[in-house]
Amino acid sequence: MVYNKSTWENYKFDRPAVPQYPNPTVLAFSCYFHDSSAAIVKDGKLLAAADEERFTRKKHDANFPVNAIKYCLRAAKISSVDLVIFYENPDVKWKRIEGSLKKYPPSKEVLNSIENLWFSLKSKEKIQETFFEQIGLDNKIIFLDHHLCHAASSYFVSGFNESTIVTIDGVGEKATTSYGFAKGEFLNLKKCINFPHSLGLLYTAITVFLGFKANDHEYKVMGLAPYGVMNHEKNPYYEKLLKLIRLHSDGSFSLDMQFFGHEHINTPAFTPSLSELLGVSPRLREDKITKDHANLAAALQLVLEDATFNILNHVHKITKCNNLCFTGGVALNSVLNGKILSKTPFKKLFIQPSAGDSGTVVGAAKYAYHASSQNSSIERVLHSSYGPDYSGDEIRNFLEQSDIRFKAVSDDESLIKQTAKLLQKKYVVGWFQGRMEWGPRALGNRSILASPVHEDMRDILNAKVKHRELFRPFAPVVCIEDAAKYFECDMPVPDPTDYMLMVYPIKESVRSKIPAVTHVDGSGRLQTVRREQNPLYHSLIKEFGVLTNVPILVNTSFNVRGEPIVCSPSDAFRCMMGTEIDYLVIGKYIVARQENLRFSWNPTIID
Repeated sequence: MVYNKSTWENYKFDRPAVPQYPNPTVLAFSCYFHDSSAAIVKDGKLLAAADEERFTRKKHDANFPVNAIKYCLRAAKISSVDLVIFYENPDVKWKRIEGSLKKYPPSKEVLNSIENLWFSLKSKEKIQETFFEQIGLDNKIIFLDHHLCHAASSYFVSGFNESTIVTIDGVGEKATTSYGFAKGEFLNLKKCINFPHSLGLLYTAITVFLGFKANDHEYKVMGLAPYGVMNHEKNPYYEKLLKLIRLHSDGSFSLDMQFFGHEHINTPAFTPSLSELLGVSPRLREDKITKDHANLAAALQLVLEDATFNILNHVHKITKCNNLCFTGGVALNSVLNGKILSKTPFKKLFIQPSAGDSGTVVGAAKYAYHASSQNSSIERVLHSSYGPDYSGDEIRNFLEQSDIRFKAVSDDESLIKQTAKLLQKKYVVGWFQGRMEWGPRALGNRSILASPVHEDMRDILNAKVKHRELFRPFAPVVCIEDAAKYFECDMPVPDPTDYMLMVYPIKESVRSKIPAVTHVDGSGRLQTVRREQNPLYHSLIKEFGVLTNVPILVNTSFNVRGEPIVCSPSDAFRCMMGTEIDYLVIGKYIVARQENLRFSWNPTIID
């Protein structure tokens, strides 16, 4: 049923004054929620971006990003900046939290704890103070709006001259969904839906109900969904889940809050009413995953898609612009993304590599740059390689000083041929090259690679390397010019496939050739590679194709469950020795695990 009531509100925020510079260098950072991060823009270009977790090795590290900020300054080769930007407005966020505290008062002890934490850590004054203490710069921090930073993070690196912008996430200060339009250097968000109505928090509630972790395991629910019934009429939970949300005729939506706990402080994401409605008990993390759980995950995916397409179709009528910049945590749902161009009138789609909260720092820096310099040139980001890199000398010094046995390779061609042969022989390879990726996906710089042609490779990787659930799929990576031969993808192939952000059906005629990357529903989370983006990675895929007649590889992130993607040579070697990765190809050096077993260790798996 579609309702006529609207939950759209005018998008309002306190637009801060941005000092004018002809060509400012801008540093932006985020912290104190999840995935703290930093980014820097110099000469109008994004120079560096990274999450704090990669340096501290603490997954989803939310602490002040001292390491990420210092890395960005080093990468830009500077010791000072013109502008410093924070990714949200703490004052507005606190007003929303205060509203929840007044509506549903917690105990005095809990209230005191929340207030003490906020004013000792998360207020504007404390963030300013911590920045000076940790970084030593005395810039006055400019606090932008969260959804504005999301929107800018996509548009200002899209290369579009104009675009519709839609942001959908859990919650910023108070907005959960917003839309607007951008042209040239001017970006304007027009309407929003505010907390507590949130597609992101709807998805999180069911994620927690299914026994997974909030703000972390939503992607597991997406991977589980194809094991259920992905059909509106036949899924046993679809109609029940529709009782949680009302879809309105103008694209807006509202949640039935009797089923959700997120308005309360320190309460579960869902209420007992949800279990009564569904007729099934919440799954405990150690419980076996059943068909009911898979069907519930499938129903959630269907409802999310219904609501999102309802929004997108309405917004297109308003903006009448065929370019779409989609961002926010929901824009990391690659199954949804793969259907946008076929289910809506939009013709071109851009999603940046780090569409969730950690990527807002790029938007904060970019927005401030354009607001300060009035420069209308919109950068088109063509890769995600904005993290740290390590020179050949640094890698060799690490290997030699650590007494690690290795083999040096003379040139790129030899490296490619030897690595391709290892993959052909069914070895699993840790691939460490160039600058670390920005965002949650390993895209060929910090990747674990394997052959897709073996039926048991998915289980080998899941059980022996990744230490994760066997139902989860692995991504196929293919050169952009070969994508249409293997996938039923949009043409021309959209840019977000470069960032592993779109799932497409694998052509039936080739599924049997690449069983390790073919999900249970015949789909694959496609990653495309362009030669100009990453020539070494591109050449490796092509060489593997020469050897096997299948120019596709399995690509998964270089980490074990519960740890961030590796950043340094030390991280990479440690990860290999704690798993059953056979070889580490790091720079122009090949390290065999079997020759270094004296370094073996057992990783602590945290999930």
